[in-house]
Amino acid sequence: MTAAATHPSRAGAVTRNALAQLAGDRRFLILSTVVPIVVIYLLKVFWDALDTPLLQQSRFAVPGGVFIVHFVTYVLTAIVLVRERVAATMERMFISGYRPGEIVAGYLGAYTLLATFQSVLILAWLTWLFDLGLGLGGTLQVYLVMWLMAVVSMALGMLVSNFARNEGQVFPFIPLVMMPPVFLSGMIVGVDALPTWARVVSHIVPLRYAVDVIHKITDGVGALSAWGSLLTLPALAAAILFLAARTLREEV
Repeated sequence: MTAAATHPSRAGAVTRNALAQLAGDRRFLILSTVVPIVVIYLLKVFWDALDTPLLQQSRFAVPGGVFIVHFVTYVLTAIVLVRERVAATMERMFISGYRPGEIVAGYLGAYTLLATFQSVLILAWLTWLFDLGLGLGGTLQVYLVMWLMAVVSMALGMLVSNFARNEGQVFPFIPLVMMPPVFLSGMIVGVDALPTWARVVSHIVPLRYAVDVIHKITDGVGALSAWGSLLTLPALAAAILFLAARTLREEV
């Protein structure tokens, strides 16, 4: 998706239209904010049930919170965009002369605003529940990683929505896209402990890089010590958005 492939005014028009639709879709807004909060609370309940002082709370709670944001944002974005296709919104935009890059950029602009609010709310909830004690600098670094993962999630949702004719066809993609990262990201077991083939595959898993940065933050050495992983997240988001724009069609 290059600058030549998009027109700012058209992308802005798509953003304004998507924001208007979001404002009128209370169910989507509630799901995108309340569901992560409820799931994170259940994570806290589970953690308290473990009752073990040997595990550093923030080292597991923060990646868990980031994954929850990743999961919910991906699923909701994919479903909403498929609904837009079913409602012929995409068809009308193509008929009006909109290019795929303009459509993708417009929806990204709208959902990024929602992701910004969502990330602030969830991080505040996570910090309060788990008493992370990361300080202002650490909290801002965690927010950056969470926000970047939300953008990656939206990009994945856009890409997946291009291959589904209806909301029901999105669901098989949920475990396909979401479950492997749980095991390949280092959230549960360190990446270095995985078999060689799994370590190779993990290089295309965005959550791996997010977890790497989060662990550096919670260990107290800061996000910049994992600058390679930090820069990989926006690079992966850009690559996925490029694929989403290239595969976007009027009809599946």
